[in-house]
Amino acid sequence: MASNDKPRAIADVSAGAILATVTIAVPPERVFRALTADDQIPLWWGADELYRTTRHTADVRPGGAWRSEGKGADGHDFHVQGEYLKVEPPHLLVLTWIAPWDGHNVTTVTYMLEAVDAGTRLIVRHEGFGAREGSCRDHGSGWERVLGWLAAFLTDEAGGKPRSVFHCRLIPPRPDFAFTLTDAERGLMKQHSDYLRDRLGDGGVILFGPVADPAGPWGLGIVGADDEAGVRALTEGDPTIRSGLGFRYEILPMISTIM
Repeated sequence: MASNDKPRAIADVSAGAILATVTIAVPPERVFRALTADDQIPLWWGADELYRTTRHTADVRPGGAWRSEGKGADGHDFHVQGEYLKVEPPHLLVLTWIAPWDGHNVTTVTYMLEAVDAGTRLIVRHEGFGAREGSCRDHGSGWERVLGWLAAFLTDEAGGKPRSVFHCRLIPPRPDFAFTLTDAERGLMKQHSDYLRDRLGDGGVILFGPVADPAGPWGLGIVGADDEAGVRALTEGDPTIRSGLGFRYEILPMISTIM
């Protein structure tokens, strides 16, 4: 595949809309996942000198809610949220966008992904700014940066950038957890399994499964990521951790691997 085009964004303040585009040398399926998965957004959306997205949650279906949280370079927390209006993987995603810094006004973002010879042409349309010309211009500059971050992240990954491998130990809330599951806990563990299964391969999970420790079973995961922050983004999205029931992960880097 050819190298990426430079991201471009145009703010049409008279129409209260932004049009941004970039071509990325990976398939649409990979771009769509990077735009939607809880464990992906924190890996690429942001830069240390501006802000970093640290957490993203999304119920990726029409009517489902999404929310991103992060911290600015000045140390202040921020968030942005909305609702999915259309979800047609891997070619179309439409969502509302509500940001406190924009007065909690509701705008609409449309992602259109088209397979091309060079990979994926991604077009973003952000509309609904009305007469807020300054906000429209600022968001236009923002989208150009965001698409640049996305393209760099996916290009590094596709180029075979070496990834570190991490040992992840999921410790349950009690030693006999595997033998004393309630119906609700069985449902939670199914969500946990589905979450990790969806992230096999390019999602970073190499393998995962229970270990028959005489002191009490626990979950073993081997995960590939650029750094520990990437692993933590994945583990913090695990339904067991989000349940608040007392599960926790211990994460250690592997010194070397034979694969």
